[in-house]
Amino acid sequence: MADSLDSSSIENEKKIASFRVKQQMPYDFKVKYARIRAWEFYNECEKRDLDCYVSVGGLDSITLLLFLRSIGIDIPAVSVSSLEDISIQKIHKELGVISLLPAQKADGTRWNKQKLIQEFGFPVLSKEIARKIELLQNPTQNNKTIRHAIVTGETGEYGGNKKNSRMKLAQKWLNKFGGLENAEEGVNYKVAPFKVSSKCCYYLKEKPCEDWAKAHNSVPFLGLMASEGGRRQKALMLNGCNYFGKGTIRSAPFAIFMRQDILQLAIDLNVPVPSIYGTIERDEGGRLYTTGEQRTGCSMCGFGIQLEKRPHRFDRLRERNPKEWEYWMLNCCLDENGHPFGWGAVLDYLNIGWRDMPNAEKKEKD
Repeated sequence: MADSLDSSSIENEKKIASFRVKQQMPYDFKVKYARIRAWEFYNECEKRDLDCYVSVGGLDSITLLLFLRSIGIDIPAVSVSSLEDISIQKIHKELGVISLLPAQKADGTRWNKQKLIQEFGFPVLSKEIARKIELLQNPTQNNKTIRHAIVTGETGEYGGNKKNSRMKLAQKWLNKFGGLENAEEGVNYKVAPFKVSSKCCYYLKEKPCEDWAKAHNSVPFLGLMASEGGRRQKALMLNGCNYFGKGTIRSAPFAIFMRQDILQLAIDLNVPVPSIYGTIERDEGGRLYTTGEQRTGCSMCGFGIQLEKRPHRFDRLRERNPKEWEYWMLNCCLDENGHPFGWGAVLDYLNIGWRDMPNAEKKEKD
């Protein structure tokens, strides 16, 4: 058994090393590599009687759509466009992207951002962290073992009796969100005055696309890059651009791309850049960047907010759309007493500033 584990680990290390070498290759190599992998996936899907589609959101996946069209792969593009910035919605419409609705609730109505936050909680910190906090905030007998692992790092017999496992939530977040485990674990943590959840992406984006794909016997091309990090990075490194698994089939032709590569390709393909990103320019050192947002997503999403310097995403939303900012910061939810509150209370609890206007202050000093 040990030899098998060692062999598997060595094989994984080789895959990751090989992937990192490809990441460092020149731009022209990566574009040719993406073309080969894209056609390889498309042809294999044909053999399996599967259709393909492009899952489209922001600039990266818009670039993927136009890249695929440029190499002769003309397939449907699908998105829950209403979740995106209005400038992205405009480009989606121009490119003929099929607009989907969020998933249905049990009562037949559709989920929306506000309903999901009110029902399940705020998407904050990261998907992985939010999932763990959600378990701690919703204790049951069935999740008792995993909650213990989240608080202590001890996995028990089911998890191989590991100590200090990666299941343990970082101490700074345990201090703020682990309070419901105080009596059970003999600790003294706080109980947050709001709920946390990772369910937004599933009901708003993932499930609608999955349902469409199932109805159309179709599998996706995704604009994912391992260089973005996050929970998908290792999976992309181990599985490569094209993956045919038991439950998942997908292609990520840009998996080995770095940010510079995707921006250069957008220039080469004359990709229409949504105004929220500004324009693609070069700095004094020759590196490409977007003059506006570097990344986009739902205006109410807080994943990664703790890592941003000010002006952060909510500051920039305030500048773009003060009324929307006020709604999400102060009025998007009701507490147990029926009083309105929003992201402002969440950021206060996390000691993240939001009340002042850092840009305005800077201009005054200048």
